[in-house]
Formats: sequence, C-alpha cells, structure tokens
Amino acid sequence: MSQNNRIIRDLTVGSVPKTLLTFSLPLFLSGLLQMVYNMVDMIVVGRFIGKEGLSAVAIGGEVLMLITFVAMGFSNAGQILISRFVGENRKDRIGEMVGTLFTLLISLAVVITIIFLFSYRGILAWLNTPEEILEYTRSYCIICILGTVFIYGYNLVSAILRGMGDSRHPFLFIAIASVINIILDLLFVGPLGMGPGGAALATVIGQAASFLFALSLLYRNRAQIYFDFKPSHFRIYKTVIKPLLSLGFPMVIQSAAVTFSMLFVNSYINAYGTIAIAVTGVARKLENMLGVVSQAISSAGGAMVSQALGAGKIKRVPKIVYTALWVVAIPAVVFAAVTWFHPEWLFGLFSDDAEVLAMAVTYVPVAMVQYVGATLRPANFALINGSGNSRLNLMVALLDGIASRIGLSLLLGVTFGMGIFGFWYGNAFSGCVPFLIGGIYLLSGTWKKRASVRKEE
Repeated sequence: MSQNNRIIRDLTVGSVPKTLLTFSLPLFLSGLLQMVYNMVDMIVVGRFIGKEGLSAVAIGGEVLMLITFVAMGFSNAGQILISRFVGENRKDRIGEMVGTLFTLLISLAVVITIIFLFSYRGILAWLNTPEEILEYTRSYCIICILGTVFIYGYNLVSAILRGMGDSRHPFLFIAIASVINIILDLLFVGPLGMGPGGAALATVIGQAASFLFALSLLYRNRAQIYFDFKPSHFRIYKTVIKPLLSLGFPMVIQSAAVTFSMLFVNSYINAYGTIAIAVTGVARKLENMLGVVSQAISSAGGAMVSQALGAGKIKRVPKIVYTALWVVAIPAVVFAAVTWFHPEWLFGLFSDDAEVLAMAVTYVPVAMVQYVGATLRPANFALINGSGNSRLNLMVALLDGIASRIGLSLLLGVTFGMGIFGFWYGNAFSGCVPFLIGGIYLLSGTWKKRASVRKEE
C-alpha cells in the first residue's frame, strides 16, 4: 500500500496491543464525544425543564434507536467487508462497496423517514408514554425523524473510513458535531426556550454538519477509496451486494432484536411513571460511558480481525481477542468503583430532583451487572463480526435480544414479582450472552476456515 495514502492503513502489522490501542483511541474519543453530546441533551433539558423534560428525551432516545438500527447493521457490515477487501488488496471491490453503501443506506433513510412520520404516535403509545410528557416527546421525535438522512449518512461515511483503517477522521467529524450540539443546546433550550424540541434540533444540525464535512473528505480523497462519485456509479453492484446483505441482515436483525427487546422491556418500565423513566434513561446514558470503550474496541478489533483473516494471518486473531478483553476490563473496574461509591454524584449531573436521586441509588447493583456484560462483549463481537460469520451473528441476535432480554425480564419482573427491579436485572443479565457464544466460537477454531489462503507471516 502506498506510503502516501492518507486513508488506507494496514492493521495486520506491528504489535497487536499497540495497533489495537492506536486504532481504537480515535474510535473511543469519537464515541465519548457522541455520548457527551447525547448526555448534554438530557443534562440541559433536565436542568432547564425538570424531570418531565428529562423523561421526554429518554423516551425520544428510545424512538431514535428504532430509527438507527438499520444504519448501524449495514454500516458495520460494510466496514467489515471493506477491511476484508483491503486485506486482500481488492481495490475494485472497495469502490463498488462504497457506491453500494451510499445507494442502499441513503435510500433506506428516505423510506424510514416517511414510515416513522406516519407511525411515531403509535410507537409512543406502545411505549406507554405518560400523558403529561406526550407533547414534549412528540416534538423531540419529529425533529429527530426529519434528521434521519444525516444519521445514516454519517454512519456510512464513518464505516467507509474505519474499514480503510482510518479512525482519526471520524473522531474529528464527531468533534465538530459535539461542539455545535453543545452550543446550540444551551441556546435553544435555555434563552430561546424551545424545550426538548430545541435539544433535538441542536443534535440534528450537529449531525448534518458532521456528515457534510465527512462527505467532503471522501470526495477529496476519492482516488484512494477507488470511487469517483460520478452519479452513474451510485448504484447497487451485484459483485458486493450479496456479501453485504449476507453479513448485513444478521447484523440488522441483531440490532433490531436488541433494540425491540429493550423497548419492550422499557414499555413495562415506563408504566411505573415519570420518575422510573427518568432514572432508567439516566442509567442508560451512564452505562454508555463504558459502552463507548466497548464499542471502540469491538469496532477496532473487528476491523483488525477482518484484515488479518483477509491477509491469511490466523495467529494474529486470538491475540486481538485477548487484548480486547483486558483493554476494556481496566476502565470497567474504575468506572464500577466510581458508580458504587458515588452514585448520587453521577445521577446528580442530570437532575437534582430528590425522588429521582432516591430511586437512582437502588439501581447501582444493576449497573454492576451491566458493567460485567460491557466488559465481556466487545472481544467476542470483534471475532464474530470480524470473521463475517452471519449465522452466528443471527444466533447472538435471537438469544441476546429476544430469548434472554425479554425472557429474563418477564421471568423476574412478572413471574417472580420483582417489579421494576426484575426488568432492570433481566436486561442486565442478557448482556453476558454474546460472551458465552463468542467464547465457544473462539475455542472451537472454526473461525480459521474464513481466512484467505495465504502464507502465514
């Protein structure tokens, strides 16, 4: 690969820990910034409007998850396949994948926008949205739905860059979005008094700016991604659509299963009232703090596994998996300690309501279980996704999303009569399922069959 290439990076050389940390650091910082600007919505709304606004943003965030899971699934699949093509030095396939991703995801964004504009009211009713926050939630959802094309656009451009081994530029683009979002949040929700709708508008504007900057970078470096951006080349290429759908559909189903199962569980939790909604929403944001580390390592590890298998470097794969495990474990222990000893400080960032803080303290043991799952998952997803095993992805989706999360939540919450704690714990314990499946997959060695036939270096 050219030494002058600004985008493509070889992830199959050098020390595994150093390469993983170097590649994942920008991903982590990107996730951290994205988490921060999502948290800013809740912090600003919670401070200016109170627990009603906080609950509205929490439920609006759940609707946003429904919108984005398709983008996440196909973007992740595209990233893995581009990494594979880079490892195999298939330049023609890289350009065809770029054109296919653009055409597929932007088209899906338009369709999903139309569908949700007509169906969001029914979704809010299904989620048991309390009447007193319905208008706040409605305004937040409409604006987020109208920004769907920017969410999908940013995800696909970032996937292309990460697939090429470039995690630095996605970080820069999310930094732009974060700064814009924070400034506009304070302006729209504060002095202009636009409420939760203002927070949603700030987020959409930030995402739009991030997408446009990212798109500009790709266009300037179009020779290096082997795609010329001619209108006739924005189409579905038969040569790559089959592997994209083969890997993407299980990833979409996995995201959908997890998303719908979480919404199913939350629909029960929402019935416990505004305080419960606010606490659960804040808890999700706090868990995302560790989640950004997990996601960064999972994404970086997946790209490294995919390139290693594409280059035939089988011995490198277990090293990537084990390194990913201990890299996530270190911040997990630190974050668990902070949550255990100072929960009132963490939850107090979002709300000073006495009832919210009182219930928040009871959530701490549940958070400990969540952190265990967040520590174990990324290394296993790196292997499963990086090896392109679509069937195993589907198994994880069904077991993690449906059988475990919904089954355990109903068992503990309804059958055992644990109430809201049962739903909280059911959701938390289900997070360990990918570790069990991924661990068996690693030890079985069947992932080796997916390596290109090349001489081990």
